[in-house]
Amino acid sequence: MGESFFSRLKQGLAKTKANLISNLEDIFSSNKIDEDFYTELEDALIMADVGIETTTYLLDRLRKVVKEKNISDPTQLKEILIQEIASIFNAVGSFAIDFNAKNVVYLIVGVNGVGKTTTIAKMAARFKEHGRQVLLVAGDTFRAAATEQLLAWGERLGIHVIHHQEGADPAAVVFDGMAAGKARKADVLLIDTAGRLHTKVNLMEELKKVKRIVENNLDGRELRVMMVLDATTGQNAVSQAKVFHEALGVQGLVVTKLDGTAKGGVLIAIANQLRIPIGLIGVGERAEDLQDFDPEMFTKALFE
Repeated sequence: MGESFFSRLKQGLAKTKANLISNLEDIFSSNKIDEDFYTELEDALIMADVGIETTTYLLDRLRKVVKEKNISDPTQLKEILIQEIASIFNAVGSFAIDFNAKNVVYLIVGVNGVGKTTTIAKMAARFKEHGRQVLLVAGDTFRAAATEQLLAWGERLGIHVIHHQEGADPAAVVFDGMAAGKARKADVLLIDTAGRLHTKVNLMEELKKVKRIVENNLDGRELRVMMVLDATTGQNAVSQAKVFHEALGVQGLVVTKLDGTAKGGVLIAIANQLRIPIGLIGVGERAEDLQDFDPEMFTKALFE
């Protein structure tokens, strides 16, 4: 599986790779390390949505190494850049999802349109493959068709969905979901939540309330707050995660749609600026395209 996933990962990162790496090859094959070299490198990283803050950090690190080791050949810097990127990921640590785990509640948050419900379905399928009894909770009662979407997934996967009518109080649905989880002795609960951003303050208050209800009814279970981000939104994803993290204390991230964007560099920005570990990444439509995030494999797939 490792190799086939690695090739899928490389395929999924093809747009980012074409955007970033072809530029880097030209830059690193230049004759000397001067201000022009650094300017071109800066442009290439920003174009791949590594972000200004993280790009500045990486360039500062490179300048320091050049000075310390007295490097004059640009080709030597490519390996150092790769190491620096890998160390950003390593510093944040990982958010591994144990699909064999029992007694876990995942509160899944994120703005509408990032692939939250589909991510929940793919996670549910993986838990089920590992013989876990899963319960889905349709806590996004505001978006028309969100509940229907989750119900359709539930039916397809043979997993029960706790839901109310559209427009119902999400906190009430979540309260019922927690009670049902206890009554059914479910191993894993996956809770979908609303993500309409146009009423940000209301949304955050609503989500805090939902989180409190979960916490008050955990009954010995572990709560894990996960946020789904869409890689195609680039730096926007970073700002979204900041807002949700401040309100809810996000523990791990899922980054979807990496295959549809040249902005895959945003993962580096997310790790460096937010210090929230990435748990899963999506590099395609199929269930098996939602994979555990492996920083080393990601960096290797991007630069190889």
